[in-house]
Amino acid sequence: MDPSQFVDSVREDNRTALSRLGSSKSLYADTEGAMESAPVLRAAADSEFHAHETFEEWADSEGSDAAQEAFATTASEEDDHYGQVTQRLDGDHEPDETPAIHEYLRGLNDTAGRAGAFVGRTIAAEKSKEQLVGFFVGQADTSGAQLFRDLGDDVDAQLERGKDLLGDVCETDDEWARAEEAAGDAIQTAYDEYTERLESMGVNPKPVC
Repeated sequence: MDPSQFVDSVREDNRTALSRLGSSKSLYADTEGAMESAPVLRAAADSEFHAHETFEEWADSEGSDAAQEAFATTASEEDDHYGQVTQRLDGDHEPDETPAIHEYLRGLNDTAGRAGAFVGRTIAAEKSKEQLVGFFVGQADTSGAQLFRDLGDDVDAQLERGKDLLGDVCETDDEWARAEEAAGDAIQTAYDEYTERLESMGVNPKPVC
């Protein structure tokens, strides 16, 4: 397997979960139904904050030089993202509880698993950024839409970084399999939380809209 095949396989194996995470109901779940600019920005800020915390923790505990560099770079990006989003909230943001996907990520301590989960999380984050752009376009908020387009560009760069990392750290079939397992588990964890939130709100999570 090579990194591009890995990404294609992860997308295909998790097609349904990714489709639903990319639906408008995902943002509805993240805001608990409060589809207004401030709650949407707070949800986005939560995501960026916890991503920074996760990847900083990984960079500090990683034995692989390539992985340490990739995670440190990403942690710095996510910290910058957090600052940009909270600036639109005038700095008024208190992080909420850690999302399930980051609880999962922080429990990983093997490099192949982290590399795979990093890619899985990034693929899921692509969907989130698309929904955020769409929300602010719908609000006729051009600066908000452009902000999340720019952050989405960074997510694209993170995916390429993740692919490079996979190529560096996965040398055996077992390592590729471990990375793929972790990528799928990361996406599934995000999807399970999405499902649970919507069901707790009395909303059917399955139809894509």
